[in-house]
Order: sequence, then C-alpha cells, then structure tokens
Amino acid sequence: MDQKRNRSVGHRCLILAVLLGFIFGCKEDKKLEVEDIVEVIEEPEEVIEFGFKIEDYVVKRDTIRSGDSFGEILERNHVGYPKIFNIAEKAKDTFDIRRLQVGKPYTLLCAKDSLETPKCFIYQPNLENYVVINFQDSIHAYTSTKPITYVEKTATGIISSNISETLQEQGLSPRLAYKMADEIYAWTIDFRRLQKGDRFKVIYTDKFIDDTIYTGVHNIKAAYFEHNKEPFYAFEFVTDSTKGIVDYFSEEAKNLRRAFLKAPVKFSRISSRYNLKRRIAVYGFKLRPHRGTDFAAPIGTPIMATANGTVTRSEKRGGNGNYVKIRHNATYETQYLHMKKRKSKVGEFVKQGDVIGWVGMTGNTGGPHVCYRFWKNGKEVDPFKQKLPEAKPISDSLKIKYLQFIEPIKAQLDNIHFLEDVFEEQNQPEHTIKQNNNSISFNR
Repeated sequence: MDQKRNRSVGHRCLILAVLLGFIFGCKEDKKLEVEDIVEVIEEPEEVIEFGFKIEDYVVKRDTIRSGDSFGEILERNHVGYPKIFNIAEKAKDTFDIRRLQVGKPYTLLCAKDSLETPKCFIYQPNLENYVVINFQDSIHAYTSTKPITYVEKTATGIISSNISETLQEQGLSPRLAYKMADEIYAWTIDFRRLQKGDRFKVIYTDKFIDDTIYTGVHNIKAAYFEHNKEPFYAFEFVTDSTKGIVDYFSEEAKNLRRAFLKAPVKFSRISSRYNLKRRIAVYGFKLRPHRGTDFAAPIGTPIMATANGTVTRSEKRGGNGNYVKIRHNATYETQYLHMKKRKSKVGEFVKQGDVIGWVGMTGNTGGPHVCYRFWKNGKEVDPFKQKLPEAKPISDSLKIKYLQFIEPIKAQLDNIHFLEDVFEEQNQPEHTIKQNNNSISFNR
C-alpha cells in the first residue's frame, strides 16, 4: 500500500510540475495538450533481466574477489550456514559452487525487507551464459543463455600499407583481418606481402548479446580479395553438419585450406625465417643455420597444432626449452619450441588448430616467440617452400549443392561496389548507377 500511495503522490506532483511548466514557461498562444501530460505519467516499462522482474527486488551487483566463496558471499548478506549448505547440496548437480572465478560478476536478488535477505544468486562465467541458483521458495538451479542477435554487414577496403590499418581507418574490427589472413586465405595470399592497391570486400556477421553488448565478428559469410590484380573468392560452407565442420571454398568449389596451417600462432609476425646460411654478429659472424621459422608473439599467446597428428615428444630440453613434437603421418612432423608451458602430452592425438602450449622464452631465445620446425621424410625443411597436400576436397555429392548455395551469395558479393569504382562511374557523363532501389548502400 505504501509503495502504491507513494507512486500516486509522485504522479500527482509530476502532473503539477508539468502544469506549472506549461503555464509559466510557454507562450500565451500555446495551448496545453492533454496528450503531453498523459505521455509524462505513463508507467515505466518493466525491466526483465535473467528472467526476473528486477523492480520486485533489491538488486546487489558485485564481482568475485580473491578469497570469496559462495558461502561467504551469502553469509555476508545474512544467510545462515545451515541454509547455505542446503542450497549448495541441491544445486551441485547443476553447478559446482567451488568453480567461482575471481573477477567474474554475480548478482544477488534480495527481498525488500529490513535485512534485504538474498532470494536468488546469479553468476556469470562469461558474457553469454549465466547460472541461476534460486532459493526464494524451493531451491532449484539452472543455466541459461542471454539473447543473442546476429547482424549481417558488408565492408570494402583498399590496401594502402597493410590490412590492419585499412580496417582501423574505417572503424572495423581487427578480427576481420585475422579471419581473412589466418582462416580463409592463409594458403592463398601472403598477407605480410600485400601490395598497395590490393582490395577486398566481405559479407560478415557481427554478434550482439542482449542487443547491446558487441562481442565481435562472428563469421565471414563470403569474401573477395583482389591481390596483384588477381581475384580470389571465398565462400563459407558446412561440409558436415553432424560434426560441425565448416570450410571455405572458391567459386569453383576448391578448398582454400591445406592439410597444414600456415602458422602455429594467430596473425603473428615472422621474426626469423628458415635460413641455412644465417650468420650472427654475436657469434663472430660464424655460420649458424636456422632450421626453423620464428613467429614473434606476446608471452602467453596460444600455440596451435598446424595439422592433425600424434604428440611424440613433450618435454623441456636445453636450447629448445619447453617444446612439443607431433608426427602427422609417415611423411610429415612438426616441432614447436620455447614454450612458456606445454599443454599436450606424449601419445595424445591433436587436431589442426588445437592449443598445444603457450608462447614463452624458455631455452635459447632473445624474445618471446615460437620456433616452428618442419620435417619431411625425416629432414628439416622450409615449410613455406613445400608443396603441401590440400585439405580434403568437397565430395562430388556436395559439389552441386555447394554451387547452388553460393550462387545468390556471389551475386550479393559482386553487387558490393568499391568506392573508387563508384566515384569513377559517377564522373562519367550520362551514366547512372542503379542498385538497391536506385541507391548504393555501404554498410561499415
């Protein structure tokens, strides 16, 4: 009753304030419209969060701190240990309360009483998912996911120095650069040697949580990259829906991926290439062959297996530091040196892209990097000079389906114009460009 009475009094005061504002603040010839008052006193929209009507509770938000536990958090908020134990026991099949991580947010929904007694504990292990432990009536726990929205967008760009700068100038996500360089065109285009005037256009999807939290680029649906005047198309296609296998193919259904990734770390910089004639000043310019390729990256950067295979070594030894070696088949082996920490163990089967360790500075190294070594028939070789096997091609049964699938997507991609082409055509006399209801739309 008190809340309703206070709300009613508040509304009357608000109406009075609005009336006074119109009387004293408006010109004499302006009439007071009833709609103006009605609009002001409309009830606010209900706020629903985590499936709860927030205004029904006292909401307390915080993050897990060092030393915090589920029990200590509830005890600080006037919940006794017998009840805490009961809650934990009944919730353990859904969520292990010992898995709370420092820095992760949590929310307490509390009763509107003098003690503000907690009725519900909500924990967010990441941006998308949350765990609800509800104990206001019976005790029950469950996990859920926030609403996720995917927004399709397009972008074009012309390289002036490198792709990262081109994207940055347009306010686009740097993840587009990584996905194009390391996922789509890794074996087709060397992004470290792009030419001025190379250009691209992409159809991609941005991901949003709760329609407001931008979490980055979700995927690239299709891409076109013009390198040295040569066009390269790429289309995303699911080849195995059961296993969730997705690859990129050309307009002729050729797989753009190879059996090996081009680099064991994402979008890194090659600091030293394979060179059997290398001489180093520190060693008096003596011949010091380098039988690996060094990829510079910050300490802690994940190191990935470049192809499927079985781990044959995982140890720390001399100048190699922490390293992992993988046999891929009877022909190929790879090795990854100077790790901060190893993840994979001897005998373990790893897949292409699996994390096997993290970049470090163990062994003989002057800076954080991974030395990537490559064996072919028992001999160390330069992987960038090998004609490596292609990934599994698309099956004949899927090829027809694929070509039908990409037809409208390719048309959509081809109808995205580069700005310089638009300006050039607009400057030509008696020439008009028509697209999308007589207008050209650029989404950036």
